[in-house]
Amino acid sequence: MVLMKKRLLIKGPKVQDVGYRLLLFELAVSSGLVGFQVRNVNGDVEALIEGDEKSIDGFIKAVMTTYPPHAVVERIITEDYEGVVMKIEDFYRLFTIQQLVKIATAGVELLNKQDMLLSKQDALLSKQDIMIGKQDIMIQRQDEMLKKQDLMLEKQDITIREIKGLREDLKAFVEERFSKIEKEIAIIKEKIGLK
Repeated sequence: MVLMKKRLLIKGPKVQDVGYRLLLFELAVSSGLVGFQVRNVNGDVEALIEGDEKSIDGFIKAVMTTYPPHAVVERIITEDYEGVVMKIEDFYRLFTIQQLVKIATAGVELLNKQDMLLSKQDALLSKQDIMIGKQDIMIQRQDEMLKKQDLMLEKQDITIREIKGLREDLKAFVEERFSKIEKEIAIIKEKIGLK
């Protein structure tokens, strides 16, 4: 079996950080390549492949028609390659380690962001506690104002009762006085002969 080597360069504004290397590895395994490696180079994705003519052609056809969902590809350049291509099993081990490192790094970043968010949340809770304290003070003052208002209403009710009592007393006094005056007028009229 005659082995061939090719280099593919995938160019476009969005070919990295979209899962392209993993997709290419899957296509390499399903095409039956014996040698494979892929890496990000200057914004592009470079794949080095080695296999018989059938596996190489199958891989290239698959790469030309299969893209990761979020990739934006402008063109794919295919050319012969003379250098060393890593065995696909060796690449698998290396790629697995690289992905684990990437996952671990992302995990640490997520934990750091989570710590930062928790710190911000603590600060917000502290501010909320301060606001609740101020709100409690405002409610206390409002309660005091309502008590004072209740006292004023009680005093107002007492004052109104006293005024009503005075009015009734005054009315009785005035009626008695008018009655007395009317009697005196009647007596005076009688004495002066007006009646």
